[in-house]
Amino acid sequence: MKETELVIGIDPGLASTGWGIVERSGSRLVYRAHGVVSTSARAPHQERLLAIFREITAVIEEWRPLGAGMETLYFAKNVSSAMGVAEARGVVTLALALKGIELSEYTPHGIKQAVVGVARAEKNQVQQAVKLLLGLPEIPKPDHAADALAAAITRLHTARLAI
Repeated sequence: MKETELVIGIDPGLASTGWGIVERSGSRLVYRAHGVVSTSARAPHQERLLAIFREITAVIEEWRPLGAGMETLYFAKNVSSAMGVAEARGVVTLALALKGIELSEYTPHGIKQAVVGVARAEKNQVQQAVKLLLGLPEIPKPDHAADALAAAITRLHTARLAI
C-alpha cells in the first residue's frame, strides 16, 4: 500500500458538479479541498458541459490526484435530468482520462457502505460520517461537495492494494 495517496471524488450533475480532494496518509484520511462547479439553466447546453469540463480540469491540474471516485448513474423518475447527469459524467470522465487518472465508480449503496458502514444509510448520516472521518468542524457545504468527498473516501477505502 502506498504511504500517501491523493484522490478526487466527483458528484456529477449538469446544474451542480461537486468535487472533493482527500489524501490518505498512512491510515489517516486528510481533507484537502472541496467545491462545486455550477452552471446556469439559461446557458446553452454545450456551454454548460464545457464549463464543467474546464473547471474540473483546472481542479485536476491544481491538485494532481492519483485516482478518482464517482457515483454510478442511477435513474430516478425524471429521465431528462438523468440525461444531464450522464452528460456531466461523460465530460468529467473525459477530463480524468486526458490526465491519465484512474476512475473507480461506485453505486450509491456502495458509497454509503464504505463511508457509514450501512448500505441504506440516510443522506444526513453520510454527511455526518464525512465530517467525522475528515475531522471537519462542520458538514461540508453544499451537499454536492459533501457527496464528492464521500466518493473520494470510498475510493481510498476500496482501492486495490498496491503490491
